[in-house]
Amino acid sequence: MNTADQYVKAIYLLQQMENGPASTGALADRLDVSPASANEMIGKLESRGLAEHEKYKGVTLTDEGIVRARDALQTYCIIERFLANVLSVSEFRTEARELEPVIDDLVAERLDTIIDRNDDCPDCFDPETDACCHLEISTESAETEQSAD
Repeated sequence: MNTADQYVKAIYLLQQMENGPASTGALADRLDVSPASANEMIGKLESRGLAEHEKYKGVTLTDEGIVRARDALQTYCIIERFLANVLSVSEFRTEARELEPVIDDLVAERLDTIIDRNDDCPDCFDPETDACCHLEISTESAETEQSAD
């Protein structure tokens, strides 16, 4: 997964949370980048036909952008569930974010066979909690991970 995939995934989740276009500021916050960096990547996504940006309203994904975002989200869910459910990594979200840009499709497919992904993936992902609903973690672990973010 590359940086563009991380952006389309973040835009997709923000669109769900905001029930409309994703603001540049919210996108920058979610990805922990500067607003200028977010604007630069939004321009690149527009030129690739993945997003449309309307000044002062925000960015929305095109149909192609949505498909790419859902694929990226599915890969992220696979990584997150593998780390949490199989390896019992306590800070699985942090680790998943670090691994996300370097995991390719082949590795994601192989991890997928280990986690036994549900058919509702990536719709299983809750943007509010920033987690797959199929994580097998205790409430205490989730609270510890949330407070670390």
